[in-house]
Amino acid sequence: MVHTYEVFVDICESADVSNNIYKHTFQRGTERYEIATESRDKLDEIAFSQARTDHPQGIEFDVRVTRIIK
Repeated sequence: MVHTYEVFVDICESADVSNNIYKHTFQRGTERYEIATESRDKLDEIAFSQARTDHPQGIEFDVRVTRIIK
């Protein structure tokens, strides 16, 4: 049976646009995803993969499954 889960991913992105290695700036944010899957086992991997695709400059990802929606 397929369930839809609500998943939040906290993301830290490197926003360094200069070549100066001593000057780094970081942006932090949270993305919300609704992921439909038969197994909760793969849910973290799917959410991580989606967040990585949406935020290619991401350097830290923290996946949190909050609830079943459907």
